[in-house]
Amino acid sequence: MLIIDTHCHAGRNWFEPLETLLFQMDENDVNGAVLIQHGGAYDNEYLLNAAAAHAGRFKVVAMIDPDDPDTTGTLERLAGQGAAGIRLSPSARVRGHDPLALWKKAGELGMTISSLGSAVEFASTEFKRLLDSCPHTSVVIEHLAGVGITQPPYTDYESALECAQRPNTYLKVPGLGEICPRPPRLDPHFHFENVPPLFEMAKDAFGVQRMMWGSDFPPSAGREGYANTLAGVASHPAFAEQGEREWVMGKTAAAVWGFAGAN
Repeated sequence: MLIIDTHCHAGRNWFEPLETLLFQMDENDVNGAVLIQHGGAYDNEYLLNAAAAHAGRFKVVAMIDPDDPDTTGTLERLAGQGAAGIRLSPSARVRGHDPLALWKKAGELGMTISSLGSAVEFASTEFKRLLDSCPHTSVVIEHLAGVGITQPPYTDYESALECAQRPNTYLKVPGLGEICPRPPRLDPHFHFENVPPLFEMAKDAFGVQRMMWGSDFPPSAGREGYANTLAGVASHPAFAEQGEREWVMGKTAAAVWGFAGAN
């Protein structure tokens, strides 16, 4: 099975170096990964060089300094350097006559936007209007729409899932440690208690062909650990039907991010 991790962080000045991620990928038979620039870091050289040094195994999602006077020009340069996407919050706007120019430019360049935000932000009418204004830009919503550990009735999450009505939207599915409290007793067999139906709700809205696994490594190492982020999604009963886990674990990501194996 093709396995692509769509949400990993690496750096020379924060988190862990790429070699730590490579170890985890090799240990768990992960074919490729999307390197997501971490918040507050606007020098993308380390990630771009890492991707170039491991041809075909990594894609890079860069970040642009919000104080940059020429954000669209910088985005063009990043695309020329090999960046596959850009990371933007739902509220990200640029100065000028069109505040959504950066969102639209990404679509023109064939770049994907990875969007980090809360369920409230993704549920907002403003964000849905943004998506409607950028129909040619692929937008991948991070961290299961930012739902986190929550309790029913899941009102904001349900509204955020309405973004799926736009065919240019996709959803990252994290490890269970992002949506479940840590069990008070850690038994030898890995499990979470009382797993909420958030994956099932996401599948009903997006369908597996617009869902993709993302480990959130290395922060996930402080939750359940890398291997368990993978196992928690790959073995989840929401994806038990024939071929479903293949889409969530790799095929969707291959198609969206341009990895080999998209077909």
